[in-house]
Amino acid sequence: MPFLGYIDPGSGSMLLQVILAGVLAVPFFFRRVIADAWHRVRGSERSSTGDQDTRGSGEESDSR
Repeated sequence: MPFLGYIDPGSGSMLLQVILAGVLAVPFFFRRVIADAWHRVRGSERSSTGDQDTRGSGEESDSR
């Protein structure tokens, strides 16, 4: 049986770009879910240093 399908170079390039964009978009879109799952698998807690208040203990002077 002869192969009757044909994809011209422009359509093939567009199809390849759509597939590649879809494959790369999924991990980017779900990066938080993937990171949380990775931390659960590794058994380590997520670092809370980004959530802490880093302004100090009131030692800053207000120069207004």
